Amino acid sequence: MKKKLLIVGGTGFIGYNLAKKTVKLNYKVSSLSTKYPSPQKKIKKVNYYICDITKKKNIFKKLKNLDFDYVVNLSGYVDHSKKILTYNTHYLGAKYLIDFFLKKPINRFIQIGSSLEYGRSKNPNDEKNINLDLRLLSSYSNSKLLTTKYLFKKLKKNKFPFIVLRPYLVYGPGQDFNRIIPIIIKASLNNQKFACTEGKQKRDFLYIDDLVDGIIKSFKSKKVGEIINIGYGKPYSIKYVINKIITFIGKGKPLYGLKKLRNDENLVSYPKIYKAKKILNWQPKIEFKKGIMNTIRYYKNEK
Repeated sequence: MKKKLLIVGGTGFIGYNLAKKTVKLNYKVSSLSTKYPSPQKKIKKVNYYICDITKKKNIFKKLKNLDFDYVVNLSGYVDHSKKILTYNTHYLGAKYLIDFFLKKPINRFIQIGSSLEYGRSKNPNDEKNINLDLRLLSSYSNSKLLTTKYLFKKLKKNKFPFIVLRPYLVYGPGQDFNRIIPIIIKASLNNQKFACTEGKQKRDFLYIDDLVDGIIKSFKSKKVGEIINIGYGKPYSIKYVINKIITFIGKGKPLYGLKKLRNDENLVSYPKIYKAKKILNWQPKIEFKKGIMNTIRYYKNEK
């Protein structure tokens, strides 16, 4: 019997890559999102359903006659500056999904959380130091943390079989130009000047294939009610990343210091990943240089 997988947010960058991989692994894959994928990203064997999960009745109408073994929640509005929309899609919609699947027999509900749920916690971020009562600075991070907190409430009351994965900065071929690495690559390929901060902040960069692998391995985990970091485990400064990209491409004109850090931005953010290694038998395989080169090659070919 094929395992049945529902990817909520299956037409986004992570969802598309997860769907593509799981179809190859012979899963029966369904996607639930607010719009159909572009023709280039439509996968033949995926069933696409359109639904606004912030409307509770919509979820019931779309999914009432469907059964799944695994549910991965990747839903949420991308532009986090729109606070109400961010709250509605990243928390309220997630809450409605959870409530729906409380009444459905599923093996795992995988919530894709965020490294920002750690707030100003010391680095490297360690799952031993989880605080579900933090007051965070952004609507996005608060919404993600509220969802995690709600899941633990349902674990205690209903034994809901969830795992929260907290990925760090995910990158790779095909990502939209609203994320830092594609922005840098595009500007550099066009030999354009681009404004950036001084680049002192340090981040953990995780290649998309490694994240997909971590999600799939979480389906088989014997443990539930866990928060697990999914990251490369090593931070790089933004300036280092920019300089690497313009060196590999051979052009690009970064204007350091023209942008200021956001008020809610941490100077350093990277995880301990011992828990992913122990519980999921997972660790990143794609070395940073290789991942960046793969990504640059993709955008060069697209150009």
